[in-house]
Amino acid sequence: MAYRRIGQLLVELGHMDEAQVEAVLDEQEVRRELFGKIAQEMGIVRENQLYEALGEQFDMPVIEISELTIPPDVVHEVNSSMAQMYRIIPISVADGILRIAMCDPQNVMVLDELRSLLAYDVQGVISSETEIVKALDRYYPEGDSMETLIADLENDQESKQMAADFSKGKFKIDGQEESAPVRKLLNMVLLLAIKDKASDIHFEPFEEEFKIRVKADGVLTELVPPPRHLAIPLVTRIKVMANLDIAERRLPQDGRIELVVGGHAVDLRVSVLPTMFGECVVMRILDRSVVNLDLTSVGMDAATLDQFREIIKVPHGIVLVTGPTGSGKTTTLYSALSELNDIGHKLITTEDPVEYDIDGIVQVPIDSSIGVTFASCLRAILRQDPDIILVGEIRDYETAEIAIQASLTGHLVFSTLHTNDAPSTITRLKDMGVPAFMITATVEAIQAQRLVRRICENCKTEFTPTPEQLADLELSPERVKGRQFYRGAGCDDCNNSGYKGRIGIFELMDINDELRDMIMRNASADELREAARGHGMTPLREGGLKLIFDGVTTFEEVIRETVLEA
Repeated sequence: MAYRRIGQLLVELGHMDEAQVEAVLDEQEVRRELFGKIAQEMGIVRENQLYEALGEQFDMPVIEISELTIPPDVVHEVNSSMAQMYRIIPISVADGILRIAMCDPQNVMVLDELRSLLAYDVQGVISSETEIVKALDRYYPEGDSMETLIADLENDQESKQMAADFSKGKFKIDGQEESAPVRKLLNMVLLLAIKDKASDIHFEPFEEEFKIRVKADGVLTELVPPPRHLAIPLVTRIKVMANLDIAERRLPQDGRIELVVGGHAVDLRVSVLPTMFGECVVMRILDRSVVNLDLTSVGMDAATLDQFREIIKVPHGIVLVTGPTGSGKTTTLYSALSELNDIGHKLITTEDPVEYDIDGIVQVPIDSSIGVTFASCLRAILRQDPDIILVGEIRDYETAEIAIQASLTGHLVFSTLHTNDAPSTITRLKDMGVPAFMITATVEAIQAQRLVRRICENCKTEFTPTPEQLADLELSPERVKGRQFYRGAGCDDCNNSGYKGRIGIFELMDINDELRDMIMRNASADELREAARGHGMTPLREGGLKLIFDGVTTFEEVIRETVLEA
C-alpha cells in the first residue's frame, strides 16, 4: 500500500503550511528523525494533530483511551510484559477479534507478532503516546510477575477444569494446548526470558511438580512452578508451534520456532526428551539483537586481539577455538568471519544448526538424518571455490582429515573442539587419529575460551576476599596488597544475582616452530603449555585474575570457570 506523506496530510488538514514543511524537512536532513517528531518538537503541530494525520495516513481510527472504561477481562487478555514491550492497550474483544490501541502505527509488524502470540485476530487503532503511557500506568500499575500469573491461573475456570481432567487421567489432545491459560503462561515465560537475554528455557515435569528454569548469563534460575496439570498442554503447545508430532510422546524430537518479538527476530531451537513423568523440553533462544558480532566486543585484551587478528589473516591453515558448550566459541568465530567478510573473499560455513544469518556468507545447515554430515558437507564445499571455510565442529577423524586437506590446498579453515585448554587440543587431535606431521603442517593457532559473569555496575560494592578465596586462586598476600576487590550486592537491575552480562577470558596459543618441533616429538600438554607461556601465552586462569583485578568479575566466577595448571 502506498501511503501519503505525513507532511502532505498535515497541510491538507490545515495544521501546517508548505513553508513549515520545508523547514521540518531541512531539519530532518540534519537530525535523521521522524518528520512528525521533529514538527512536534519545533512547536509547529500538537500531538493530537499529528495523530489525526497518522490516522488518515494508515486508515486507522484515532481514539482517546482516557475516555474509555476497559473491562478487566479485556485487560487480562494481554499481560503487562507484553503491553509494556509493545506499548499497546487492549480495548475490546468480540467475535474472536481483539482490538488494541497503539501509538506507532508505522510498526506494522506489531499486529502480526501479536496474532502469533495471542489466540485472536488482532486489529489496531491509534492513540497518542501520552494516552498510551497513562493507560499503561492505569491498567498495568504493578506489572506482571510469574507469581500473579500463577495465582490467576489457579482461579481460572478453564484451568480448574483442566486440573479436574488431569486428576482423572484425561487430556484432550485437540484442545487444551490452545486454551487461554496455556497461551498466557507460555507467552509470559518467553517474554521474561527474552527480556532477561536468556539463552535457554527448561520445562521439566516431575512426579509432583512442573518446573520451569531459565538460563541467563550461564546460570539456571527457577521460576515460580506452574500447576502440574499444565505440563502436558504446555509441552503440546510448544510442539505445535515447532511443527512436531504431538501424538508421539515416546521418542526424542527436535524442532524450531521462529518468532518476531519486540521488533526483532528470535529463533527458538526446541528439543523434546521423553522422561519418566512426561516430556522435558529445552528451548535454546537465538536472539540476534543480543549478540554483537564484532571482535572488539568479545572481551579480548588489546594484545590478544591484535595477535588474533594477525592470525585470521593468514592465507591458509586451520584456526581452532576450543571450550565447553556455551563458552562463546561460535560468537568468536562469527565475529572473525564478519571481519573477513568482503567482496573479494568467498566464505562458506557448515553448521549444526546455522545460528546467525550473515549477509555475504554462504551458510549450510547440517542434517544428519538425510546424510548431510560435517564430512560430506565439507567435501561438497571444497567444490564451491571457497577462500575461507567454517566447520561448526570437528567431531571425528573423517571431518578432521577433510579440514586438513582443505587447508593444505590453500583454504583458511575455522572450527571448534571441546577441550579444557589450548595445549590439550593437540592431544585431542592425536586421539582422533590425526598424525603429528599433519597437525604441524596445518594448525596455525588454537584459542581456548570461557565466559564469566560481569559484576552488576548498579550494585557493585567493595569487599575483602577471605584467605580461603586467595588460596583457591594461589594468590599471596603480597600480590593483592593495595588492590581493591568488588562484588555485586544484588539489586532489581540484576535480579538480585549481583551479575549482569558476561565477558570472555582467552588463552591464545600461536603454533610457532618450537611448538611444532615439540608436537613432532610427542611432547605432553604440560610441556606445550610451559613452552607457549614462554612465548607470551596468557593462561585462562591468569586472564581471569586480570578481570578480578580490574573489578570486572569475582573470585567465584574465575574459580568456577577455570582450573589451575598442573
